[in-house]
Amino acid sequence: MEKHYDYLLVGAGLFNGVVAHEAAKRGKKCLVIEKRDVLGGNIYCKEVEGIMVHEYGAHIFHTSNEEVWDYVTDLVEFNHYINSPVANYHGEIYNLPFNMNTFSKMWNISTPEEARKIIEEQKSVIKKDPENLEEQAISLVGTDVYEKLIKGYTMKQWGRECKDLPASIIKRIPVRYIYDNNYFNDPHQGIPKGGYNELIEKLYDGCDVILETDFLSDKEKYTSMADHVVYTGTIDAYFDYCYGKLEYRSLHFEHELLNEYNHQGVAVMNYTDSETPFTRKIEHKHFAFGTQEKTVVTREYPAEWEDGMEPYYPVNDEKNSTLYERYKELGEKEEKVLFGGRLGEYKYYDMDKVIESALNFVKQYL
Repeated sequence: MEKHYDYLLVGAGLFNGVVAHEAAKRGKKCLVIEKRDVLGGNIYCKEVEGIMVHEYGAHIFHTSNEEVWDYVTDLVEFNHYINSPVANYHGEIYNLPFNMNTFSKMWNISTPEEARKIIEEQKSVIKKDPENLEEQAISLVGTDVYEKLIKGYTMKQWGRECKDLPASIIKRIPVRYIYDNNYFNDPHQGIPKGGYNELIEKLYDGCDVILETDFLSDKEKYTSMADHVVYTGTIDAYFDYCYGKLEYRSLHFEHELLNEYNHQGVAVMNYTDSETPFTRKIEHKHFAFGTQEKTVVTREYPAEWEDGMEPYYPVNDEKNSTLYERYKELGEKEEKVLFGGRLGEYKYYDMDKVIESALNFVKQYL
């Protein structure tokens, strides 16, 4: 007789990892079905020459939520990595986020008063309420920062001219009038010392797992194997795109092993001109203060999402948000299927917010 489970978890990312861990604490049995050949979703890491390579883009954990920080640090030990990326504009190097180091380099100045005066003067070219991303960005940081550090990067990221993007994408831009390159304001920040796989293994410990399997290929069969289903795939695919497809942006990664000790001197370098085809280059050893003889770099290319590609960023414009609401209503009518995570909720989540959402989900449903 086929084994029956309390929960069928579709997708093996961070959201379902928390659900699995909490279900196990309550004595529940879980079966995990995952399309990829590994657990972990986008936080999966692959070891190359002793370097933990973030296979699906840089993942730097940061949070202000004490409950979430306690949760992850109870499971694994974190290092003290601080995200301090740099921007490369045609070979000119600028510190991020925008702070006094950025402004000092850009305008050869040294005081916050000088920086503020230049930015305020440049911002004043926007005389009305911003109607698109370009106007919104200039109204926040002025023309020089926009032209060199925002325009090209954003255009590549979204595959559209900044004038054709809604102002709402950039609601605010952090501008610091102090010399501080720490990208995040959150008090807790770091990366698991053993890489994210160690965290994933702890979360899914005790689950039965089926990899390289598409749940939607035999939805009824798999659904019948459990009392409840927690689905973290794309919600429109679950309903066979009956209202049409939600839009996403995708990413393409090129990994390269180099016979160098130190390639770029920083973990994350953003290429902010429009000519360089990739948005950023990651040098993974710096996430863990590595001293290996070789290094691995990854170039990250944004792409328009098409069938068969991995959906990374939901396009949360008005049209897609309205469409998602229709799918959400359908989801609420499902008797034994619950939807969660970045794709199930059509929402861009940082890792801490995924865990927060999963813990709230557990309190409500488990």
